[in-house]
Amino acid sequence: MADDQDDTVDQTGDDGAQAGSDGAKARRILTDIAPHSWEHPADKAALQALRRIPVFDEVLRKIFGFMTERAFRLAFQASSVRISDKQFPKIHAIYKECLKTLDVEEEYPLYISQTPIVNAGAWGMEKPFIILNSGTVRLLDDDQLAYVIGHEIGHIMSDHVLYKSMTVILLNLATMGFPIVGLAARAILVALLEWQRKSELSSDRAGLLTVQDPEIVLGTMLKMAGGGEPEETSLQEYIIQAEEYREGGDVVDQVFKVLNMLAQTHPFYTIRVSELRAWIETGDYDRIVRGEYARRGEPDPAYKDDLKAAASSYADDAKDFVDNIADAAKRMGSDFMSGFKK
Repeated sequence: MADDQDDTVDQTGDDGAQAGSDGAKARRILTDIAPHSWEHPADKAALQALRRIPVFDEVLRKIFGFMTERAFRLAFQASSVRISDKQFPKIHAIYKECLKTLDVEEEYPLYISQTPIVNAGAWGMEKPFIILNSGTVRLLDDDQLAYVIGHEIGHIMSDHVLYKSMTVILLNLATMGFPIVGLAARAILVALLEWQRKSELSSDRAGLLTVQDPEIVLGTMLKMAGGGEPEETSLQEYIIQAEEYREGGDVVDQVFKVLNMLAQTHPFYTIRVSELRAWIETGDYDRIVRGEYARRGEPDPAYKDDLKAAASSYADDAKDFVDNIADAAKRMGSDFMSGFKK
């Protein structure tokens, strides 16, 4: 892993970091960075388990084909506005900078949807796109919005979008009582939700690498958790609240189990704050910003051992994940085909 000391734009300060005209610390362009540089071991372990089961992808792609990706995309686009240099030009400029920082050449379609719910998402299969809810745009400042956009770009770069899209489809089908969503499909949905919660931890890291300022990211999580203005909230108090989840060593695992039962798609922000701070404390974040990271095309030396690497916290869960999803995928494939024979 080489150390790219010149991957900056505009002026460069004495400390090697880009300095803009306003004197603020600028962002280092992470040239050719590989997503596995930032991915959380629990996310990689779960995703590796998913990819090891051929029938799993096959069944999911059949369902996606049944729904059609185009129809799925149109459903999101119907009441949204695509940003450009003429539509929401300020947000478009922020988006372009995020892509530049993570060295992404393709500009995925980015839409703003009118809804007060504070959220965002990356969707699609062959042609990913990003949705920002208007409530998110109104709540956050420019730097915080850049973190959210970087988070969603991270999902696309880590190839999360297929499984995230499948999760949404299965949730919708289950809600509608669609006949092919039997017990097997529901078992897969539980596994997908467990993986999706872990995938958010990876994309939080991608978002941090996009803005390269931990206080911006943690402040965004505080604001998205409770709203409020800076003068009426305290990030330090929220960090103390988040640290309560880490006391005893087993609290995060317990909360994940609760979330699994409640069918949540995202971990609580307190958990995400603790996980992100723990990653920063390892020094990995600083090393990446210095240019010490894996490049695209380089193998992930830990990838084949992800289940082992995550053993201290996640090995038992990962093993259950593999066993349960393998059985569920086979039964779901049978349910899927029998549903069309009736």
